[in-house]
Amino acid sequence: MVLIDTKYFKEYRQKLGFTNQNNTKKFFAGKDVIPTVDFNYIDLLNDRLVQIIKKLNELVDDSIKIDDIDSFCKENITSVFEKLKEEGIIPKLNNQGRRPEQVYFSWMRGYLILNYFLEALSLIFDVDIGDIDLIGDDVISNIDTFKRTPKADLEVNLNDNQKIRLEIQSGFQGTNDIKQHKVIEAKKLYREENIHSLAIHFDLFNGQVAFVKLDEIEDNNINWITRQQMEGQTVFNIDQNYFKWKLTEKPPKFSDLNFN
Repeated sequence: MVLIDTKYFKEYRQKLGFTNQNNTKKFFAGKDVIPTVDFNYIDLLNDRLVQIIKKLNELVDDSIKIDDIDSFCKENITSVFEKLKEEGIIPKLNNQGRRPEQVYFSWMRGYLILNYFLEALSLIFDVDIGDIDLIGDDVISNIDTFKRTPKADLEVNLNDNQKIRLEIQSGFQGTNDIKQHKVIEAKKLYREENIHSLAIHFDLFNGQVAFVKLDEIEDNNINWITRQQMEGQTVFNIDQNYFKWKLTEKPPKFSDLNFN
């Protein structure tokens, strides 16, 4: 009688060249084979990023238009892409099995919208752009810090010596949500440092912008929902009443916004 037991299993895998079960599984599933990044595809995606920014720049109010849009695109698309490529970050980008080119494109859209609207933010909060500090964890020179975290993107030094954290979000499909961990982090920050957090959500699909005080969202708010297409995550759905700015008009002053 042939004895087939776990000892044989282990010896068999060792003969295949594996001392670890997970490595054996990866080998047979091909998960250790990293796909080559299609840089021709990325060139096309970069062209689309330029188109997005140029279309936005055509329709926003003159007070926030960028005069030299080509230089802006070169600095914020071409140069950033070259830096990511040089650091070898693009092949390591992955999220729920998506190709790195698609993850790159998603990240770049958000990065571009944040940088494009810095002038608008300075007008909204009545501060110089130099008083808006980038504090998020997406540092393009280091893959270890190039991660999604609850930390807000910006910190604004207001004229009354107060600070406010800004979570800048971009929506492109007409679905406008805030992830639960962003709210949890905002409440923690307010408890520990007495700093308020504000989500500014750019709904590019509908041309509107929402302002949501994150640390004031109640746990029993009716806008908390479960979003099935996001693997059942709990999110705060941004009600239409939070949208205070039409992108085709001049940015509102923060002091004039009605949050009630």
